Amino acid sequence: MSKKTKSFVYNLLGFALFFIPLQAVLTRFTNLTGLWIPMTAFVIGTILAPKFQAVRTKDGEKLFMKWLFIKGVKEIKS
Repeated sequence: MSKKTKSFVYNLLGFALFFIPLQAVLTRFTNLTGLWIPMTAFVIGTILAPKFQAVRTKDGEKLFMKWLFIKGVKEIKS
């Protein structure tokens, strides 16, 4: 699997891990209705989820991660 594909899959999984529980929590504990529940969960999930990116360097293609709760950009060994 290419690094670009891995970064897409990691972004999708990272977002899903925040979006699905957030949607359930918003449904249960807020007075939001209709389309506002998934829209709010989407915005919050987008902000909280880690971001992965495949970058070509002189040493080859590498996978990097940036997250709100971790300082700086980290290289993912894979």
